[in-house]
Amino acid sequence: MPNTLHASKTFDTPSTSVPPLAETIYESPLGPIFLHASDNALLELHFLDGVCLQPSDSSDAPLHPILAETFCWLDEYFSGRQPDFAPPFQLDLTPFNRRVLEIASQVPFGETMTYGEIADLIAAERGLHKMSAQAVGSAMRKNPICLVIPCHRIIGAGGRLGGYNGNPLRKRQLLAHEGVDVSALV
Repeated sequence: MPNTLHASKTFDTPSTSVPPLAETIYESPLGPIFLHASDNALLELHFLDGVCLQPSDSSDAPLHPILAETFCWLDEYFSGRQPDFAPPFQLDLTPFNRRVLEIASQVPFGETMTYGEIADLIAAERGLHKMSAQAVGSAMRKNPICLVIPCHRIIGAGGRLGGYNGNPLRKRQLLAHEGVDVSALV
């Protein structure tokens, strides 16, 4: 699978804790998305479920360069295309969680992979007989950069939709947006 992210740039762990410099809301067709960035990396991107926001003019991209780049990425994604770039981001995760998200990042736009397939890949890499698909699901829940790290493309065995940070309907909507036939997913 082709890697759609720039791994050398995106999976760096911050060496020191840098306070965030900017926050904003991106108004997507599927609801508001919260963005949080330091001066050199995106730190958080997630949907705001159940949050009422004041109407705002979302046509203006933010001045912060990381947030502006993320707006461009989101504009392209929601226009129906997989962006050929990723905003730089930082992850502060365990090696296992990082590896799970690296594999998820390689799942192409419009395709899916199962939690079990990722567990099997990591087990083989570590020379283990078996690994728990539930451990992979747990790592997916720690994804601080949704969409850019496409954890919504990871589904359960036998066509089970699986979770998506408490909103399986949004997971279904994202997969349908990418052209995945969701009619068989339960």
